[in-house]
Amino acid sequence: MSEIAFLLNGTPVRVGGESPTRTLLDWLRERPGLTGTKEGCNEGDCGACTVMVTDATGSRALNACILFLPQLQGKAIRTVEGISGPNGQLHPVQTEMIAHHGSQCGFCTPGFIVSMATAHLNGQTDHDDQLAGNLCRCTGYAPIIRAAKAAETAPVPDWMKTDADVICSKISSGGEAAGRGGQTAPLPAFRPATSDELAAWYAQNPTATLIAGATDVGLWVTKQLRDLAPVAFLNGIADMARIDHKGDSLRIGAGVTIADLRRAVAPLHPSFAELMRRYSSEQVRNAATIGGNIANGSPIGDGPPALIALGATLHLRHGETRRALPLEDFFLDYRKQDRKPGEFVEAVTIPAHAPGLRCYKLSKRFDQDISAVLGCFNLTITEGVVTAARIAFGGMAGVPKRASRVEAALIGQPFTLASASQCAPLMAQDFAPMTDMRASAAYRLTTAQNMLIRYFHDLAGTPVSVLEVRA
Repeated sequence: MSEIAFLLNGTPVRVGGESPTRTLLDWLRERPGLTGTKEGCNEGDCGACTVMVTDATGSRALNACILFLPQLQGKAIRTVEGISGPNGQLHPVQTEMIAHHGSQCGFCTPGFIVSMATAHLNGQTDHDDQLAGNLCRCTGYAPIIRAAKAAETAPVPDWMKTDADVICSKISSGGEAAGRGGQTAPLPAFRPATSDELAAWYAQNPTATLIAGATDVGLWVTKQLRDLAPVAFLNGIADMARIDHKGDSLRIGAGVTIADLRRAVAPLHPSFAELMRRYSSEQVRNAATIGGNIANGSPIGDGPPALIALGATLHLRHGETRRALPLEDFFLDYRKQDRKPGEFVEAVTIPAHAPGLRCYKLSKRFDQDISAVLGCFNLTITEGVVTAARIAFGGMAGVPKRASRVEAALIGQPFTLASASQCAPLMAQDFAPMTDMRASAAYRLTTAQNMLIRYFHDLAGTPVSVLEVRA
């Protein structure tokens, strides 16, 4: 790949001679007239750098600070400068932000505008979720939410509809060269179009860095200043971004984003989908992939505990060789997985039905926060007796881990408040959690035990959502 071609606010752009791990934010900040996209946290948390990215699958809000240039190949990008019309007409969300006094210092405002305009384009009115990844420390969210609500019924401006129509023709026809000094040196990056291409290349380059959504890898560059070369960008692999319904199971490609996975499982596993609503922010969910969430191997990743509780099977590939294993066996130790050099996560399979699955996330903030404890419970209860049990936790050990002693104690017992209360203390035999800035070891054990009690009440039909406030 010697050049990257994309649309920028409706104008075709070709970029050459850049590092493959140069972020869109850094590149934009050096373009005259495009400094509205701000750098705040530079790690995908604050949303000040939000841009709208459109491709054949639709438009989504993404964080430019952890979005590498090669990820933009063939796409259309709109910055805050492209949200208003070609003749300076204000977008409805801009008009309403002014009318409702939604801006004070203004630093966060460009990111809010882009997130709101993207949601407006997509007809999304769950404003609290859509804006959870945009942080404001001055105005507060009330006037911003009022502005978003006020703009709901306004028609989408014509200029916001053009990217999807012209993206292919304009990009393929070329346009201005926008690289530094017109450089066109080959980019040291590989962008496979199929999983077969990736498998062949990665087998020959086993020390390479694989980049899917870059929501974690991006920080290796922006915070740790690491050189990741050689790199391969996986966001162009269509066959790894599919979810295939196969009878009673779902095979989920490693490249499926958290946002797409959430929509797919919502009617099947509503508790898992609700958990994914709290997976970071809309911008991150639109980029992060389930394969990356697994391969990252974090003990506090939100995906693996739910998948383990579901009895997920992980599919790994090295060249033409494939193997499958239970997901819980993939995690060996802290940041250590059962994965050979040159082997990658290709997919994960879960059952399509698990009526007993419930997931409970405990964190200091409801939105966009890392779990202190994440418990996922999946019991099979036949005629009042527990006949099968899968209970998995994140944040309780160096890896996502099952509560095997609690499971064994529950099986064969009637599932009552008394039996749940009797088995809950066995969490102390299953886990020896650490104390850190998020929670103490004692707090983690206590809350893990309480989650089993909560699960009993949840299955009994008692409202347990933390969003319900009752006197």
